[in-house]
Amino acid sequence: MGAGIAHAFLVAGSRVTVVERDTDAASAAVGRVRESVEASIARGTIDESSAVVASRFATSTDVADFARCALVIEAVPEDLELKIDALTRVESVLAPGAALASNTSSISIDQLAALLERPGRFLGMHFFNPVPASTLVEIVRGEATDGTLVAEAREWVHAIGKTPIVVADAPGFASSRLGVALGLEAIRMLEDGVASAEDIDAAMTLGYKHPLGPLRLTDIVGLDVRLGIAEYLSNSLGERFAPPALLRRMVAEGKLGRKTGEGFYLWDAP
Repeated sequence: MGAGIAHAFLVAGSRVTVVERDTDAASAAVGRVRESVEASIARGTIDESSAVVASRFATSTDVADFARCALVIEAVPEDLELKIDALTRVESVLAPGAALASNTSSISIDQLAALLERPGRFLGMHFFNPVPASTLVEIVRGEATDGTLVAEAREWVHAIGKTPIVVADAPGFASSRLGVALGLEAIRMLEDGVASAEDIDAAMTLGYKHPLGPLRLTDIVGLDVRLGIAEYLSNSLGERFAPPALLRRMVAEGKLGRKTGEGFYLWDAP
């Protein structure tokens, strides 16, 4: 997700710095972003050369390199403690007027904001995978989020060629809550032998014009990610979001979807 977000801002003309946990991860980020940019150039969606785009891109392992940034978007894994650690460390180096956002797909923005020094300059900016192809960004407004920041976030989303929606902070926001509900029911249907994964997905792509079926989408998102969101929503909203046994079993077996080569479908090695 971080590489996709970096790509979106780079091709819109922004200078982008990606901070990773170590040099190996930073090197891998360079490769992912370069591959994504070159694919866009090959499709004719970017007029600049890869060298020109690359001149606006940097990686680091030190959050202090965010000090001159106007906007920092956290995109670490969906783990509360990990996000709190990342956000508090980043906020400590930002200029007072800089904006801080989380790409969380389900964790409460108010819960994260409560541990920040400047909660008014914090909100959610939930991007969708794959970021270069997706046109939606969900802006999540916390109780303490300044109205001016929401307006700025709308402008940033429009500037990178995407469409913003604004939602109040609530478990799962709008997109994850609806998407996970559909995905979990599809897994239950597969578990109960109602139909094959392919036919369940075809029901939604052909019958309802969804671009991807819920099981294929779960593979792309990651079964472990879906499980984490389902557990959070189940604790917050009740048993209707309880993860199916099949989902738990597949995660325990390491069948996490596209990133491991097997989920509800078989995938080429990443």
